[in-house]
Formats: sequence, C-alpha cells, structure tokens
Amino acid sequence: MQQKRTLLSYCPTVKVVDATIRDGGLCNDFRFSDEFIKELYQANVAAGVDYMEFGYKADRDIFDETKFGKWKFCKDDDIRAIVGDNQTELKIACMADVGRCNYKRDFIPKSESPIDLYRIATYINTIPAAIAMAEHANKLGYETTVNIMAISNAKERDISSALELLGQSCVDGIYIVDSYGSIYPEDLRRLAEKYVEVGQKYEKYIGIHAHNNQQLAFANTIESIPLGVDYLDATMSGMGRGAGNCAMELLLGFLKNPKYSIAPVLRFIEKYMDPLKQDGIKWGFSVPYALTGLLNRHPSSAIDFTKEDREDYENFYHELLEKF
Repeated sequence: MQQKRTLLSYCPTVKVVDATIRDGGLCNDFRFSDEFIKELYQANVAAGVDYMEFGYKADRDIFDETKFGKWKFCKDDDIRAIVGDNQTELKIACMADVGRCNYKRDFIPKSESPIDLYRIATYINTIPAAIAMAEHANKLGYETTVNIMAISNAKERDISSALELLGQSCVDGIYIVDSYGSIYPEDLRRLAEKYVEVGQKYEKYIGIHAHNNQQLAFANTIESIPLGVDYLDATMSGMGRGAGNCAMELLLGFLKNPKYSIAPVLRFIEKYMDPLKQDGIKWGFSVPYALTGLLNRHPSSAIDFTKEDREDYENFYHELLEKF
C-alpha cells in the first residue's frame, strides 16, 4: 500500500522544473545575456533542479525575430552553445504553443537536439491540436507534457473530457496551469484530485504551474504535493509574466529531498535577479495583478495598467467589473 503523502513527506518522485527563461522572458521580451543563461544553467545543475525550460519554440513566420531575444525561438544550436552535450543530470525543456509554432519544421529528431522535453501549451478548446503536436514530438523521441492553460475558466465537463483524451494519448505528463493566479487552495485540491485520478489510471505524471496574483503560487504548489502532483514549476525570485510564479528559493527551501540545495539559487539571485529589478524589469505581486486574480481575469489589463504607470486602483477595479 502506498504511503500517504503529507507536507513533511520525502517524495522521491517529485521533480522541479525551472521556468525562469520562459515565463520570465515574458517580462523582458526574452532579452537575457548569454552570461545570465549560462550562470542560470550552472546554478540549476548545482541546485539539483531536474529540468530547465529554455523558452519557446515560436514560429519565426509569426513572430519578428528582431523584436525578441533568442529564447523566444529556442533554436537548438543556441541551446547547445550554452549546455554543450549537457553531461549532467539536468534535462532541457522547451515550450511550444498550439497555433504559434511550426512544429513540423522546427522539431528535429531528439538524437540531433539538446532538448529532452517539449511542453505543449494549449487552451481547453485546442486539446486535439495539442495531442497532434505531442504525437509528432513523441515520434521524434522527446518526452512530452500538455499544459492546459487558464484552467480556472474551464467548465468541469470540459476538463473531464480533456483529461480523458490526454490520458489516452502518448503524452508523459499533464499540467494544471493557473494562468490567472485565481485558484485558491480548496479549488486546487479539487482540481489536483481530478488530474491525479486520471494520471494514475493512465500512468501519466501530473504537474503544476502557478501564478502569484494573490500570493498563492507557492502555497498552491506545495498544497498539490500530498495529492500526488509530482512536477513542480518554479522561477528564480518568482520571475514571470505579471505577478510571477512560485519562487524557486521558497520551493527548494521547502522540499525534503536532500538532492536539492538552495545555496546556488541564492547566489544566482544575488548576482543576477536583483540587478534585473534594479534595471527596471517588472514582475511580482502588485494591486493590479491581485485584482485580475480576484476577478479571474486574464492579466493583460493589469499588464497594460502597469506599463502606463497608472496608480488609480479603484478606477481600474471598476473598469474590470464593467468589462464582464
């Protein structure tokens, strides 16, 4: 009989995924220096992190390469310039959005690529397209997950249907994604139980990617562990779109697995993350993002509010109410 997990349990099946470049890249158009990326890679290796997501495999026919840094496109040669042959325990991940990548052109055979895992990002209504992408990547030799975004806006019956389709597919893992940072721990428990039930039925692992609009990214992430969620996303200093994500330093400090070490993460934050904020790159909890989280709204309105340097929070609140 499997031992019941608790918050104090040592869970050897838990994996930590660093999403700093991919989600953090949404804050600065992926314009990280090569030094930053190399040091982040070395910090993750030293900290015992299991996967490092390098960014997106975006379609160069849709997105202008001159308007973004290289990690919007994750060319295999650019990754290899950082990791070489990656003779480490750390695996390399990349995200591909349904409808925003040319996977038939840009996914090359795993034997020729430094990438180990493709994470397919999809909304609930494009699950069949996500499965087609995962099947293509799987045939090329990659691990795959499907990350269902904006799950707080999805209907219960649609979630059940999507999970059943994914359970029957070739994907290795299925992700809970709180895109709007609006899920509370009670809701998270209900969702995680549903995902884990399907995962156990079809032998898929379950992951979580949380946003911090209501200061709940870390809480929801660790809340999911006793329920059987194994793959945990985090970013350095919580860097990510809008309010950001679960902070890596909090997560590694919490986990009971002795393979993880917080010291390399703290060194990296001191040397690289604090200077990013000093240079004016914005992320983290703020009132506008809290309001979109409270109202279960896409954070785009809060992003615009922040870019305009507005501080009229009450007016913004009423604007959000009037839009829906």
